[in-house]
Amino acid sequence: MTEAIVIIVVVLFAALLIYAATKPDLFRVWRAANIKAPPDRIFSLINDFHNWDAWSPYEKMDPAMKRNLSGTSRGKGAVYEWESNNSKAGIGRMEIVESSPPSRIAIQLDLTKPFEGHNIVEFTLEANGDETNVIWDMHGTDPYIGKIMGIFCNRDNRVGKDFEEGLVNLKAIAER
Repeated sequence: MTEAIVIIVVVLFAALLIYAATKPDLFRVWRAANIKAPPDRIFSLINDFHNWDAWSPYEKMDPAMKRNLSGTSRGKGAVYEWESNNSKAGIGRMEIVESSPPSRIAIQLDLTKPFEGHNIVEFTLEANGDETNVIWDMHGTDPYIGKIMGIFCNRDNRVGKDFEEGLVNLKAIAER
């Protein structure tokens, strides 16, 4: 009886590992919102890390989080580093690697804890009448451990909720 249970557990574990190996090597999470404000107003809120405390949901995860802003004051070369004992906020670094006013900002996102990850975050702004369509997009490679974790924890739902909250906050500020 014990042997049968061990064999079943081993087979299920192997099936889980094989299933994880079939998952895509790349991931993408994105959300969009229409904001009743010109692109340049929204762009300035994103392109300067000093403004992120007003709208980014990640700023509220740990009030005791240590932050360091360096590099240029805004745009390409601006750097934001953080360190938190809170496992959700973790430790990481962002650097604006492209800034094309008022339509696109690309950020290199490097996470150290709670897990290592190197992704690209993009904000795309497109004027549409008196509104601006804002897309918040994150994409990168999905390591094997990420694929295994993805079976149990849906990244699109988890990160997507943060993006939705951030876009709601951005909308409230930009539409004032």
